[in-house]
Parts: sequence; structure tokens; C-alpha cells
Amino acid sequence: MTGAKRKKKSMLWSKMRTPQGEDVKEWCRRCLPILEWAPRYNLKENLLPDTVSGIMLAVQQVTQGLAFAILSSVHPVFGLYGSLFPAIIYAVFGMGHHVATGTFALTSLISANAVERLVPQSSQNLTTQRNASVLGLSDFELQRISVATAVSFLGGIIQVSMFLLQLGSATFLLTEPVISAMTTGAATHVVTSQVKYLLGMKIPYISGPLGFFYIYAYVFENIKSVRLEALLLSLLSIVVLVLVKELNEQFKRKIKIVLPVDLVLIIAASFACYCTNMENTYGLEVLGHIPRGIPPPRAPPMNMLSAVITEAFGVALVGYAASLALAQGSAKKFKYSVDDNQEFLAHGLSNVISSFFFCIPSAAAMGRTAALYSTGAKTQVACLISCVFVLVVIYAIGPLLYWLPMCVLASIIVVGLKGMLIQFRDLKKYWNVDKIDWGIWISTYVFTICFAANVGLLFGVVCTIAIVIGRFPRTKTVSVKNMKEMEFKVKTELEEEMLPQLKIISINNPLVFLNSKKFRTDVMNIIQKEHANYQAVDDISKCEQNTLLNSLSNGNCNEETLQPFPPEKCSLILDCSGLAFFDSSAVSVLVEVYMDCQTRNVDISLANCTASLTKAMEYYGNLDLEKPIFFESVSAAIRNSYSNKNLNKVSDHSEV
Repeated sequence: MTGAKRKKKSMLWSKMRTPQGEDVKEWCRRCLPILEWAPRYNLKENLLPDTVSGIMLAVQQVTQGLAFAILSSVHPVFGLYGSLFPAIIYAVFGMGHHVATGTFALTSLISANAVERLVPQSSQNLTTQRNASVLGLSDFELQRISVATAVSFLGGIIQVSMFLLQLGSATFLLTEPVISAMTTGAATHVVTSQVKYLLGMKIPYISGPLGFFYIYAYVFENIKSVRLEALLLSLLSIVVLVLVKELNEQFKRKIKIVLPVDLVLIIAASFACYCTNMENTYGLEVLGHIPRGIPPPRAPPMNMLSAVITEAFGVALVGYAASLALAQGSAKKFKYSVDDNQEFLAHGLSNVISSFFFCIPSAAAMGRTAALYSTGAKTQVACLISCVFVLVVIYAIGPLLYWLPMCVLASIIVVGLKGMLIQFRDLKKYWNVDKIDWGIWISTYVFTICFAANVGLLFGVVCTIAIVIGRFPRTKTVSVKNMKEMEFKVKTELEEEMLPQLKIISINNPLVFLNSKKFRTDVMNIIQKEHANYQAVDDISKCEQNTLLNSLSNGNCNEETLQPFPPEKCSLILDCSGLAFFDSSAVSVLVEVYMDCQTRNVDISLANCTASLTKAMEYYGNLDLEKPIFFESVSAAIRNSYSNKNLNKVSDHSEV
């Protein structure tokens, strides 16, 4: 006994071989996609378009970084860091060639809830103002960024945990209408957050349920406090941005270099504000001081993690959902593949590692991805090149942005959200294609603007699941195969006689508790219908036979002669090739169908069954295993049915 155990243990140990060099290389290629595409990078063909795209992307990264940092209720300089480190990390671990990770409006809004809740604006006067701290910022600013980094760190941990649990396969729940409605609603929230800068108003921080409506109510109540100068400058900036970007889009095939209108507008507005002293003359709000350099890394405060769990889950789910949609869209457009689980790892590490460098939560943004499309980016090198220019801004150009008017920065952000806002056009498509999807879009959007992006996303997923559960039991579970379309290997003279008594039913869907009862009802209806047809045919044939017997006996026939012939046994074959998976309810129903067929004098066979289904049915029910029930193919089941019929005919003749 001991020798057998040792032998078994040695066999198991021999199977557990040590990792070889090829295994390590394969694991590295799978977890580090940069090792796959970097060695094949074509400098001659790709470097120039990637460089141009990188410069254009850097402009967007800087402007969005500054604006989304303010949206996240932290100092603008931390948005520059959030535009640098996540982009580098994603280029190493991510698979989207045209996905530019950095600061993101949705995650910034969610992070701002935690910042304003734990370090409210009212506590600014209670903190000491020390200029000897990190980058010369006050303790109040450092406390706020500590909360934001805690959200980023915990959100990244959640995403990495989802990667380890291989939950990328569950992303099928994030349907197109849900993502479209959620991102459109979030873009509406971002536009609302920029209203105070566009109008030059002082609006207190308002959040929570229906906060969207409370903001506009406050604006209309205090409409007299709108600064006309800020409003005019905002309108001028929006008109210029929209007009130039439309011209760039229309003539992009004729011109090789797209005009960087964002950069030109920032330089022109900052210079005009400096020369005219708009901050003091007209009271326009400007960006303010941007310190140079990057501070040494520091761990996020672990004692705050329990207080930001809700925001961390929102950042993890909303950021991943929006980023994955962009990655899958770019993969579909440029014919390459994206691993959903690997995206969990890439975005999770982007948040975890970046949180040590004072970065707010990050994700991919539609505006930056669209910029990479329009400027002809080829690979992730464009993102890495943009990081070089962001570094230049951090170490050299940053202080020159002091005079940038906030209304101009807000205009750039609002125009950059055009790609999300025009998703309202999807409503027409969903109305013409599937009105249920149209309803999901509308309800998800309403929940997003009334509550928050994470609440809207959760509602959309739950609503989708509920509709699937409601529609799944009503779907067609079986279909009767046309015998003329079947390719049989059984060729006999009596085949024409045998085929009418044989039915092949194909199982179209997985069988689970949702549709198992309807499956049984569908099968029984088919059997009853065929029985009725056979009965009608049998009655006609019996009448003809009795008429013939009467004529042969010259009318002298007894009741025994007029007795009908016993009905011929029918055969039913269930083709289980479409049965992808099943549960215990399905096994129970299949056994019940088998028992019902036995009582109705119907021979039933199951073809193309998996080993697990065969084992489950044998374990679950008292099947008549003297006769074969499970077959490898439909043809094998037909042969068995034909042979049984011949045996029955021989026995009937012998009895006669």
C-alpha cells in the first residue's frame, strides 16, 4: 500500500515540471505586451506619424490633466503627473494601440466626492500653511491629494484583483447601450461642472442625488452674477475650437499636419491675459501657480482606504468599462485583438503605481483616442512620445501657464467632450433596431445624471440582466430538423417507410432553470402534434385495410377481423450539439422528457451528448440502460432506431 502511494506521488511530482525558459518567455509576452510589439517596431514607417500624434496628444494630456485635476478638487499640477505616469505604465502592460491613458473626467468626478467629503473646503482655514512641504504646496492641498491617491490605489487594487480572478469574461454584461448612455451622462456631468468657469461664477461644490439639477437651479437663481467678459471669451473660444477642428477633420486628407488649435488657443489666451492683466482688471479666474518638477514618491495613506471604498469601486468599474470600450473599438477598427483580463491588469497597475507619484485616478478618454485616430498614430510609441512633452511642461513650461484663463480651459474641455455628447444620435439607431435597447439607454442616462456614473453603470447592468432573464424563457428552445436536409449513411429499401415515424429535435440554447420548463413544453407539444398526425394517417390506413378485408371475405367478417392494427412505435432523437451548458434543473427536465416518452410509446435517443451530460442523466434518473440511449452522432441514433424497427417487424411477423 505504501509503495503504491509513493509511486502515485512520484507520478504526480513528475508531472509538475519546473518552468522552462520558453514558459517564462511566454508568460512575459502575455503579461508584458510591449515585448511583443516593440521588437517589431518599424522606425521608418511609424516614427514620423507617431511623433506627430504624440505632440498633438501631449497638448490634450496637459489641458485635460489641468482641468480634470481641478474637477477632482486637487491642485492642477497633480493632473500633469496623472497625464505622465499612467500613460507610461499602460504602454508597457496594455494592449490597445490607440488607447491614451491619463486623467479622466468620470474618475475625477468620483474621486472628487471622496475629496470633498473627507477634506472639505471649509477645513482650509484650519490647516497650517507651510511652504516648506512638497513643491511648496499647503497642507490643505496635500491632504486633498492624499485622499485622491488613496482612491486611485484602492481602485487599482480592485482592478488587479479582478485580473487575478479572471473576471474579464464577465465584461459581456457591459453592453453597448449601457456604455454609451453612461459615458454620455458622465459627459453631461462634466459640462455641468465647467459651467461655473464658462460663466465666471462662484458656485459652491454640490454633489449627491439630483445634484445635477441643483447646480442649474443655483445658476438661474444667481444669473445676475455672471461675468460678461468670461462668457464672451468662453463663447469665442468654443466657436474657434469647433470651427478649426471641423476644418481639420474635413481637410485632413489634403493637409499632412493638423493645426494644434488647442495649443494655439492656450498660448494666445495666456499672452492676452498677461498683457491686459485680465485677472485684476476684469476679475477673470486664472489657472494660477504651477510648481516645477516631480516630488519624490510617497505611499498613499493606508488609514484612509476604508473611508474611500465606495469611490474606489466606482473608479475601478467605471474607468475600466470606459477604457475597455475604447480599446475594443480601436482593436476592431485596426484589426488586432485585446485581452479583457490583461486590460484589468494594465489599468490596475496604472492606478496602483501612479498613486505613489501623487496621481489622481486614471483611465482612457474618448477625446484622446479620437485624436490618435485623426493624427494617424500607429502604435503606443505615440503615447510615450507625448510623455516626453508632458515632462517638458512639468519641468519648464508649467509656470508660464499661470495666466491661462479658466474659462478658456473649460471651453477646451467642453469641446473635447464632443465625441461623447454626440452619442445622443445612437438613440435613433436603437429605436430602429431594438426598442428595448432604446429603453435601456434612456433609463441608464437618466440614472447617471440623477445620481452618478457608477450608479448609472450598475443600473444599466442590472437592467440588462433582468431583461435577459425575462426574455430568455420565452426564446425558442428546440427546432425540428428537416429530414430531407439530413445526410444519412443509412440507405435501405424501407427507409421511406421508416422516416415518417422518426423525428429529430435540435436543442438550440443552453438549458438552465430559466428555460428548462419551456423546453419540456416545446418537446411535448411537438410529440403531441406528431402523434395527432400519425393518428390521422393510421385511421385512414386502417379504414382502407378493413375495407379490403371485407371485400376479400365477401362481407363475412367478424369483429376480430375489424380490429385495428396496433399503432407503430415512433422514434425521437434529441440532438444535443447546441447544448453549450446545463444545470441540475435541465438534467431533471431531460429525465422527465425521457420518462414521458416511454409512457407515450416513443423511443427517445440523445445524440452528440457530452460526457458530463451522460453522467449526470445516468446519476439523476432511473433510465432503461438495457437499450442504448446516448449516441455519438445523429446518424448513429438513426441506425439504432432503424435496427429496432426491423426487429419489431420480425417479431410481429413471427407472432402472425
